[in-house]
Amino acid sequence: MVKKSWGFATLAVHGSGGHDPHTGAVSPPIYQSSTFAFKNSQHGADLFSGAGEGYIYSRIQNPTVEMLECEMAFLEAGEEAIAFGSGMAAITNTTIALCNTGENFVSSRTVYGGTHAMYLKVLPRIGIEAREIDAKDLNKIEDAIDDKTRFIFIETPANPTIDIIDIKGCAEIAHRKGVKLVVDNTFATPYLQKPLKMGADIALHSATKYIGGHGDTVAGITVGSKKLMTEMRKGVAQDIGASLSPFNAWLLLRGLKTLPVRMDRHCENAMRIAQYLAFHPRVEKVYYPGLRTHERYELAKSQMDDFGGMIAFEVKGGYDEGVKVMDALELCTLAVSLGDCDTLIVHPASTTHSSYSPEAREAAGIKDNMIRLSVGIEAVEDIIEDLSQALKKI
Repeated sequence: MVKKSWGFATLAVHGSGGHDPHTGAVSPPIYQSSTFAFKNSQHGADLFSGAGEGYIYSRIQNPTVEMLECEMAFLEAGEEAIAFGSGMAAITNTTIALCNTGENFVSSRTVYGGTHAMYLKVLPRIGIEAREIDAKDLNKIEDAIDDKTRFIFIETPANPTIDIIDIKGCAEIAHRKGVKLVVDNTFATPYLQKPLKMGADIALHSATKYIGGHGDTVAGITVGSKKLMTEMRKGVAQDIGASLSPFNAWLLLRGLKTLPVRMDRHCENAMRIAQYLAFHPRVEKVYYPGLRTHERYELAKSQMDDFGGMIAFEVKGGYDEGVKVMDALELCTLAVSLGDCDTLIVHPASTTHSSYSPEAREAAGIKDNMIRLSVGIEAVEDIIEDLSQALKKI
């Protein structure tokens, strides 16, 4: 029996519904089946009409995937969730569910490079406009909304600049204007931040990152009200078919059990590293919301329970100096993605955010000498030592 008084770490381990009701299995079963048998013809007809209970086809719903959706909705303080085959699938499905041809949405300018690429390459083909603005300025969000706007999309903390955006402020504008607020909560996870409790309509994740936590699966998840998720599932998601596999859902369920433990270590290590980099003579600027020098430290403290495991920093010099540091690393892994147990490091301008034009990168605050660090759970002294020897190369 789940008790509301239990802490997040206990809830993450024990889940919303306890063990498998059919077998008592402590580890959730993997229902590795594409299709499910009907009891009889009427049962099949009832399932297709929405009146029956059971499963039809794993593109539509699967018991293991459903378990993941229940747990994510529970931990995000939402009513229902939908799991997708990737974070980009979650974002694309959300956009198409909320916007029709000829309509628009307002987005924070600094977002994941794949999201920005979708704005540039895909949405114009179906007549949906993404209006990118500096979402730190709430006045600019309000000014960008018109009678064709359907939602506001923000990342906070943002990729890669670790910008912090006022969720409650955005929610107030969204609801006053009659539009939805969608928050990409990937960097924070529901352990550190709960957008739905601050007024957001949808919390969205690239579950590839911290939810999975081990760099072994790709997935996306949206969480919201039952009404909104049902409309999204039946109106778009089932027909587009970007469904999550049962095995990947099982990996994410396993990842959720250790999410609080991992995030505590990510946060602890990141704070130590950010403090080290802040005083390094070869580092020009550090972006980490746990530092009191971060321009939005007070806002981050008010809407997050800790400051996360992501850091961005600018080395003194330019592109060449950034490359020298990257290539000199021995422990940190040069790779895209984030949220792994391993420390991952990347040069956004040439990789994850290369879909931005130089002018767009400058406007988004993504400089050529910026390095993004996804702090792992290794011994923090070893990570600092690796960064130290690499920075000596410039």
